[in-house]
Amino acid sequence: MGILSTVVQISALPDESHAGPQSVWRRRSFGVVGNNDSGLAPPTAKEFPKEALRRDPVAFRLNRSIDYSPVLIDRTPKIMPAFDLQENLIEMPLQSRISTGAVTLSASHPRLLSRPVHAKLTVPFGRMRRSRQHVKPRLFKWPLAGIFFVLCAACSAEWLTYGHDPQRTGYNPSETELSPANVASLSLVWQTQLDNAPLALSALTAPLVADNLATSAGPKSLVVVGGSSNTFFAVDAEDGAVVWNRTFTSLAAPKEESFYLCPNTPNATPVIDKEHSLVYTLAADGRLFGLDLATGTVKFGPFAFIPAFAKAWSLNLRNGVVYTTTSQACGGDRSGVYSMRVSDPVHVESHELFVRRGFGGGMWLRGGTVLGQDGTVYVSTGDGAFDPALGDYSNTYLAAAPDLASVRDYYSPPNWNDLSKLDLDLPSGGFLAFTFHGKEVLAGGGKESVVYLLDPENLGGGTHQRALYTSPVLANEGRALEEKGFWGSPAAWTGPHRQTWLYFPFGEAWQPPPPRFPVTNGDTPHGSILAFKVSTSETTAPTLETAWVSPDMNLPDAPVIANGVLYALATGENPGQDHLLGVTHFRSTEEWKRNLLTSAERSAGTHPAVLVALDATSGKLLYQSGDAMKSWVHFTGLAVTGGRVFAVDHESRLYCFGLRTAALPVH
Repeated sequence: MGILSTVVQISALPDESHAGPQSVWRRRSFGVVGNNDSGLAPPTAKEFPKEALRRDPVAFRLNRSIDYSPVLIDRTPKIMPAFDLQENLIEMPLQSRISTGAVTLSASHPRLLSRPVHAKLTVPFGRMRRSRQHVKPRLFKWPLAGIFFVLCAACSAEWLTYGHDPQRTGYNPSETELSPANVASLSLVWQTQLDNAPLALSALTAPLVADNLATSAGPKSLVVVGGSSNTFFAVDAEDGAVVWNRTFTSLAAPKEESFYLCPNTPNATPVIDKEHSLVYTLAADGRLFGLDLATGTVKFGPFAFIPAFAKAWSLNLRNGVVYTTTSQACGGDRSGVYSMRVSDPVHVESHELFVRRGFGGGMWLRGGTVLGQDGTVYVSTGDGAFDPALGDYSNTYLAAAPDLASVRDYYSPPNWNDLSKLDLDLPSGGFLAFTFHGKEVLAGGGKESVVYLLDPENLGGGTHQRALYTSPVLANEGRALEEKGFWGSPAAWTGPHRQTWLYFPFGEAWQPPPPRFPVTNGDTPHGSILAFKVSTSETTAPTLETAWVSPDMNLPDAPVIANGVLYALATGENPGQDHLLGVTHFRSTEEWKRNLLTSAERSAGTHPAVLVALDATSGKLLYQSGDAMKSWVHFTGLAVTGGRVFAVDHESRLYCFGLRTAALPVH
């Protein structure tokens, strides 16, 4: 599905014959140019023995934490996008030799590459100096952190988790087939009707995509989704045919009828562990399954992870640990963060972190957790009590230890009490981590339509109420608890001239208070995407500059970005929740429930979803799908990979948009 460029780090693994003094080449400056979208500093100097590279096989590793991609090909500086392989290391056999000024490399791997590939890196040895050093034979293993090459294969970047990566940026740096120049030619390539019955507002989870899987029908790229009927589907990304599906049998029965706040269905977007060819997903009864990506066979568990019929949010994965969050007290659950170590299927560890003594403080952000560069777990919480001394953290951004043993830090807006009283939850607008000028920064916003930038090393300062940056109220001046404000998940992208951008989906007719946006694209009576440039303030802390407002979109959901194009769904759903608007206090739970719209009422007054593609720097409309999609959708996400865009709707259809090359299959 296209040519993939990826960054590769080489590690020399000599045998014991390399005892004694070795000739060591120490990296100095290569003088190359590069694109460091992750903001990580270029790798520091490392050492490697030239003789060892001549004589031994070398293992190389693809590592998602490296997004620094300067290379020298035939002595010409090039900039190529990095490949994101989740957080896991994958080793492949590699042969190498060093001739005058060049390293020739070749590799093959049955899971990732459909054929052997070869790359040649020209290294300017004249810029290196020689030294002598004693090497302990058993301890020797130095990575060539300063030398990278571009590995190209007939495969595409993947979409392995909600928002593309554990930081939930929504940015796929390796997708290059679609661009602002050709995306106007996008069209519906195929659609598949899956055997799944919608329940309340739920139907299918956001799609994920994994490539080069060894199925019984040969290597395939698969799109995977979970369904509200407690069934999991894997679909051929090429033509939409169902390759396999698995239905889970619940070991418990729900105590309450299905309702959109507590649908009694799987709600969490799964997560793919490509290294082990597994996809982790939650069943309705709260058990965690690890399914073989190629066959659907159960390879891990199932193990009880969360309470049965709890409402969980997108799974995340790092260092062999799966994370999720819960909300709404469904199934008797207390809102919290859950983790399970899945690296050893025989010895499973589970942990929970509850941030409220009773119920409330729901963590209903679409992406579940945000995982920082150091493994810290970040979440935002909803309405409830606030008393950190007693463990209550409502309407707060939290940092937790990777093992969930403690709350490391938190930020609470100074008006947290008003947010809770008016039901202006923070999780509605989502949360993400991005890198700016070499440092990690967190960004989020909620119904109030205020954007917060936070320092992961010190979330709220000494008072826990001081952000790096707090925007003015950008909309929702009436402070409505539904239909208005930020809804969905934000996205982050570093574009031309190393300019970092943030995007927030916004759901209302927009009458902006100051500051004004310099670029608008017409009236937006139904919703829009707001774009911001991240810049540096006088104190060197990051700040936001308003940039553009998108054309009108009927309740847009979480945007994603690839190769300068921003994609989003205008969901067409009915955002109303209450019969009597604006009421936040009730005499009883029964009175509150009577004021809520039913699932049938929420499903009325909807419109078919529309896929929209915008220029990520101007908001200019490049493509919209018209009537290609047949139904609306609630709380969803997109996947963009291999020149294709994947989406779902409420009637359990899976759609694939791309540059058409063949007749349209309909399943």
